[in-house]
Formats: sequence, C-alpha cells, structure tokens
Amino acid sequence: MPETDAKVIETLLAKVEQMAAERARLAEQLADPEVLADHRRVRDISIRKAALDPIAGDYDRYRVLHKESHDLKAVMASGEDAELAELAREELPRIESETGAVLARMLSSLVNAADQSIGSVMLEIRAGVGGDEAALWAADVMAMYQKYAAGRGWRFEPMEITTEGGVGGIRSAVVSVSGDGAWSELAQEAGTHCVKRVPATEAHGRVHTSTATVAVMPEPREIELTINPEDVDEIITTAQGPGGQNVNKVSTAVRLLHKPSGIEVRMQETKSQSQNREKAWRLLRARLYERELVKRRAEESAQRLAQIGSGDRSERIRTYRYKEGQAVDHRLERAFGLESVLAGDLAPIVKGLQERETSRRLAAM
Repeated sequence: MPETDAKVIETLLAKVEQMAAERARLAEQLADPEVLADHRRVRDISIRKAALDPIAGDYDRYRVLHKESHDLKAVMASGEDAELAELAREELPRIESETGAVLARMLSSLVNAADQSIGSVMLEIRAGVGGDEAALWAADVMAMYQKYAAGRGWRFEPMEITTEGGVGGIRSAVVSVSGDGAWSELAQEAGTHCVKRVPATEAHGRVHTSTATVAVMPEPREIELTINPEDVDEIITTAQGPGGQNVNKVSTAVRLLHKPSGIEVRMQETKSQSQNREKAWRLLRARLYERELVKRRAEESAQRLAQIGSGDRSERIRTYRYKEGQAVDHRLERAFGLESVLAGDLAPIVKGLQERETSRRLAAM
C-alpha cells in the first residue's frame, strides 16, 4: 500500500462511514416482506450488501482500535501510574500496526467496491482469425467460462449463439453471467485470446495460430439506466438461419434499434417472442451502459480511477500453447497449466489480475 496522508485517510473514513450506513439500509431492505417477494430484487440487494460487508466490518474494527489507541496514549500521557504507562507503551505498537492493516484493507475495498456491487455481466465471444479453427476455439473459450461460472455457483445463461455450420464451433455468442463478484472477476477477461495448436483438420501436424475475442459488459440494474422507449424501434420478424432463410413461420425474433446511438441488437434464441424481447432489452441496456462507461472514462482526468478495463478487442491478453501445456497471461507475465485453465480453474489468474488492478488504482490516488 502506498504512503497515505492524513487528508486521504480523512476522506477514506468519511466515505467508508457512508458505505457502512448504506450496508445497514440494505440489510433492512432484505428484512422487508415486500422486497423478499421479488427474487430479482433480493439478488441485486444481496450482491450490493455482500460487496459492502467486508469494508463495514473493517470499519467497525477500526473504530475499536482507534479508541484503544486513544486510551493507551492517554494512560501514557497521564503519568499517574508508571507501571501502567509502561504496559501501554508496549501495547501501542501492536494496536497501531493492526490499525494500519485495517486501513489498508479498507482502502483496497473502497477502490473496488463499485466493481463488487455489479453482479451480472454480458460476455460477448467472437471467433477471430483462423477460419473454422477460430470458430472451434471460440466454442472452447465459452466452455472455459461456463466451467468457471459453474465452479463459482454463478448463473450462465446463453442469450444468443451463432454456430459455424458443419465444424461444431461458434462464430459469435452473447452470454449473461450473474452471481456475486461476476464483474470484478471477469472484467479483465476482455481482449484477444490466442491459441497455438494443431487443428483437428490439419493433416500434416502443423501448429496453427487462431484467435477469439472477448468483450465483457456490466449488466446494469434498470434503476441505473433509463432508455426512452420512443428512441427505440422494435421490429418483430421470423427467426433466420445462417443463410438468412426463415426457420419458422411464427414471428418470434425481436430486433431493437436505438436511434440516438445507432446500436442494434437482435434476439431469436427462444421460440417465445416475450422471452426474446426481454433478452434483447437486457442486451441493449448492457451495450448502452458499456458505451457510457467508456465515454465517462475518456472524459476523466488521468488521476481518476478507471471504471473498466480498456476492452480493446485487438489487445492480446493471453496465449494458450498446447505444445507446452501452458496458458500464458501477458499482463501478469506468468504461465499457468493449460489443462486446468481450460477446465475452468481461472482463480489464480483472476486473483493476480485483481491484485494488479488494485495496486494500480491505489497508486493513482
């Protein structure tokens, strides 16, 4: 943790006090029968409260330690009891050391609290260069995240998948992933995932390089983003296959066009028009929210904390080397076991990236 001056600590404590008060309000809401009847609202409130629990607990501990430190110093300054003053002098360094550790944890929690409170993201996975092999690799990348989500107890909900005919891969996919810590753990997965392996279709055993790109968009709660329905054109059509042909006679596919931004989404995954509409609106909100976050980040000064990763889809973040059995993360400059990573064991990589981002944010304060 970088050196922290008294003004930063004062600002930190004021902010933490507000967050502790918000946590108390959220706990009250979770005891409200009206709130408990709405499962989606319970999930959102629970995720927000869980993000505040550690920092509120540390704040309570800090107040206890601060009082102990004040009392020990008072005993030392009184001069009334030399033996008691000596005991206080011996105890004070331990109290001050623990106080510093608690302050460091609160500071780290503070710069990451906004990320922790977002519990649902949209993953957009697209096959990059490499033809059919890229489509197969995109499917492997999606499977990797599905396994990681299962291990974390998250909900993994495919929203839209475009398959690559004949090879069993995917050209593109949009997936909703929801659960405690989803955004904070997946935000830095955005970028280009490169694979070096011998494709199943390669007759001469030559290693090919293919890519898949991943975009990660926080899925906002409706209260955070309001869209004027008059700004959106909604078109209901029949679902279409890969070649553009209609695959059924019932109009269930939903296409939304947000006129001010030009953002367009299409949803035809289910046979229910209402379900496709609900998913289409969720995806539109996520894309508009991502656009707003990127715009806000560009307008902020260099000293402000970044709200999201760059999301640059041309940036190679990781290379999966089958011959060496390694997955190399280029930001951490470390290699991890390929088999375990593809099996969904992303925890060591996620932890390393979170620590790296926390250090960057603290250094920018």
